[in-house]
Amino acid sequence: MAAKVKKKTRKAVAKRFKKSATGKVLHKKPGRRHLAASKTRKQKRRLRQTIQAGGKMAKSLSLELGV
Repeated sequence: MAAKVKKKTRKAVAKRFKKSATGKVLHKKPGRRHLAASKTRKQKRRLRQTIQAGGKMAKSLSLELGV
């Protein structure tokens, strides 16, 4: 009988997303890299937060993370 093949991690996904201890897929909000001078202080403060990916996107991301 053949050995089971391990699932490889998508490195591009691993750099952008992480899995929490409870299994949620977390990522940073986009829009903070440049053109920040035109954004308000409140916008920039909210862009610092980490948010949870939900639904089908979270399921496909967790598969690509190799879990």
